[in-house]
Amino acid sequence: METDRFVRKIYLQKKRVGRRWHPRFTTGQKGTENPKRMYNEINLDEINLMQEPPAAEPGRQYYFMAKCRALVRELSGKLGRQPQACTKTFGCQMNARDSEKLTGILELIGYTITEDEHADLVIYNTCTVRENANLKVYGRLGVLGGMKKKQPHKLIALCGCMMQEPEVVEKIRKSYRFVDLIFGTHNIYKFAELLAACLEGDGMIIDVWKDTDKIVENLPVERKYPFKSGVNIMFGCNNFCSYCIVPYVRGRERSREPREILREIERLAADGVVEVMLLGQNVNSYGKNLPEPMSFAQLLREVEKIDGIKRIRFMTSHPKDLSDELIEVMASSEKICRHMHLPLQSGSSRILKIMNRRYTKEQYLALVEKLRRAIPDISLTTDIIVGFPGETEEDFEETLDVVRRARYDSAFTFIYSKRTGTPAAAMENQVPEEVVKERFDRLLALVQEISGEMAARLTGQTLPVLAEEVNSQDASLLTGRLSNNLLVHFPGDASLIGKIVDVHLQECRGFYYMGERY
Repeated sequence: METDRFVRKIYLQKKRVGRRWHPRFTTGQKGTENPKRMYNEINLDEINLMQEPPAAEPGRQYYFMAKCRALVRELSGKLGRQPQACTKTFGCQMNARDSEKLTGILELIGYTITEDEHADLVIYNTCTVRENANLKVYGRLGVLGGMKKKQPHKLIALCGCMMQEPEVVEKIRKSYRFVDLIFGTHNIYKFAELLAACLEGDGMIIDVWKDTDKIVENLPVERKYPFKSGVNIMFGCNNFCSYCIVPYVRGRERSREPREILREIERLAADGVVEVMLLGQNVNSYGKNLPEPMSFAQLLREVEKIDGIKRIRFMTSHPKDLSDELIEVMASSEKICRHMHLPLQSGSSRILKIMNRRYTKEQYLALVEKLRRAIPDISLTTDIIVGFPGETEEDFEETLDVVRRARYDSAFTFIYSKRTGTPAAAMENQVPEEVVKERFDRLLALVQEISGEMAARLTGQTLPVLAEEVNSQDASLLTGRLSNNLLVHFPGDASLIGKIVDVHLQECRGFYYMGERY
């Protein structure tokens, strides 16, 4: 989708020549704009708020950003300072990327961004994969309610997956009446429009959609890191695993147009980004619903051609859709990281069938063997659920067998969490809590033992590390990541952050390395 004429007209009024880009954002022309700065070049004050807002997106949202900016200036005058906004993210990388979009809008309309929840506007971008995530939000809401009594002007907004559950919205509406705004995953692009209504004092606003086929491009984004970025390539999920709420809260799969993805990554590269993470609930099924279908492997080939991008990551990959073509592209690539997150969930073919995972234990292990044969240095990580309804000791032993044979570099292990609205929640034979805990402890011990052995295999090698931040425990060290996603701590100063440097891996300490710059 091209940027509409409303935005283009405003943007082309600006004249700027920068270190990396020239403003040439016109229909059909391949841009090299910097999205982090580009939208700050759009002068919201030039938008005539006396006119009706445009019908087309994203122009409509820029109209409401201009309206928000005027309202934030009014608030600033009343407070005698710049208003502050805080966005807290719960959940996955998709949520984190959504939060960057919210932050981009907030910064553009005049808020100062802070981590402090005493801010004038607090947004919780929620997760609902597990019950504990919901309980955490309810607990934090109680604290925010107390703050709002001392700050009557404070705005509280809730968005994300948890808000897609009708019973959650109803509970908040009745029990947390101090919340100002509730919206979901499908209409996050409408944030500016919804916030404008909040700033005008329209009472609690609830705007949650059941589903959508809409993707709105070219909205502001404020990245957390200057040197790496997530990039959404698709939204939603069609798999309907019997334990999972995601398809119900994220909707059906819809892929972004490849030209929009590539254009975004080109702009990121122009702004100094060296590593991108391609994001989707199941990236392996990318492109199936496009007018001109494109496989995920084909998309990766195109991303690899972009100058400036040195590392490409992606997640998550569903085993049932992992193609030979993708393995071939990974094996021959110099940019795609040697890391594959391949969720197992259970090693029992019987349980996998009940989970609706659509592969067997044998098929999964054959896929692992194929990956290791094609990419010997690949790092495999996984997700495993313990205590799925009906899981027997024999089923659990099958899971342990896969862990021993697959030899994961790390595994995210979870106790099954019943999610209302999923088929598994209504299943009989729920496993007793004490049995689940005992199995979980056994699994964790095995995973940690094997993970330590797998990590140690790199000791003594010199490998490239992307320096990401100053170590939080020792300011004389930097913390970075290997291509296989393992952490490395090594001496260095902040000038190296964002650069890929060779590091000699001297000592493995279980799940990270201590090294020296080579």
